Amino acid sequence: MNFRFIIADVKVSFKSWIRSKGTVFWTLLFPVLLIMIFGSIFSGTDDISYDLVIQDLDQSEFSESFIKQLNQTSMLRINEIGSSINIEKYMKKEGNFSGLVIPSDFGNSIQQASVNENVSCELTFHYDPSQQTTTSIVQTIISSTLQEYNLAISGGRHVITMQKEETIGDDFEFIDYFIPGMIGFTIMTSCIYGSIERNTKYRKDGILRKMQTMPVSQMDWIISKMLFMLFLSFLSTSVIILVGFFVWNLSINFTIFAIIIIIATSFLFSGMGMIIGRFVKEEETADMAGGAITFPMMFLSGTFFAFDQMPSYLQLIAQTLPLYYVNEGLRNTMIYADMDKTLYFTGFVLAFAFIFFLIGVLVTKWKED
Repeated sequence: MNFRFIIADVKVSFKSWIRSKGTVFWTLLFPVLLIMIFGSIFSGTDDISYDLVIQDLDQSEFSESFIKQLNQTSMLRINEIGSSINIEKYMKKEGNFSGLVIPSDFGNSIQQASVNENVSCELTFHYDPSQQTTTSIVQTIISSTLQEYNLAISGGRHVITMQKEETIGDDFEFIDYFIPGMIGFTIMTSCIYGSIERNTKYRKDGILRKMQTMPVSQMDWIISKMLFMLFLSFLSTSVIILVGFFVWNLSINFTIFAIIIIIATSFLFSGMGMIIGRFVKEEETADMAGGAITFPMMFLSGTFFAFDQMPSYLQLIAQTLPLYYVNEGLRNTMIYADMDKTLYFTGFVLAFAFIFFLIGVLVTKWKED
């Protein structure tokens, strides 16, 4: 083994790495970003609380004592609604993922259970299947409280039980809600990385400068690249939906608003890539710069983690990120079929697309500084 060669080669590699200030910066920043993101999401889990809508149809001292016992669990924020309100419509309107209906025979069942072992009462737990992590935690808390309550009133016999009911319908599964987020994430990464790498490489190799001598305008060149990025966006979207359909029997609605959001998203993140590429001077640091932008958005924009799992300050940050509005816009048009929210989120996506693409065009130059 030639140790002199090994040591010399390591020294050369280190000197080459240290000369590239951009590479050093992104190499050190990237793990710091990951630590900060995941640390912020999971470090304060003991302080996280979850919203629970409760509809008390019994209005007895027994139901009040049960709600009080739920309130004692610091992880729940309880919101009681009137008996005349449709709880599913209320949850959809207010964006709540978990709801609990206490039936009108709750108190009477508890009183009758002491003399009749066959008497029981069933609570109804309404949940949004797209938020499996959040709703499963809430369900676990309620089940644990029910166990303690049954132990207190009947020595542990299951007088009070609970059934589950989806708030959207049995035709949808978790994969139906996951797919729109994956579409947004895939378009984001392909457009940002594509724009950064293309602009950085073309500028460094002098290709952009040489194109000034050709009978083609900068806008023509940008439009041609955007058409190609649109092609890739729709291609990746089609692949995701087809795989979801054939593998998981996907059930979603591909609407005109989904098409608009996909087109706008392609312009949005291509523009963002052009902005980043303008300030990335070295081709080898392009991937790191793109990762520093895409990874925080990927984890904070509701693609994988529910907002309820994050501290409130991270939720506020998430709502300033473009990918959050892309994901929510696609989910509301493809899954929820909520026209009001679809228009709301589509408007934000279009605004982001106009701003970032315009800035990207303005900062793109056909010469190397």
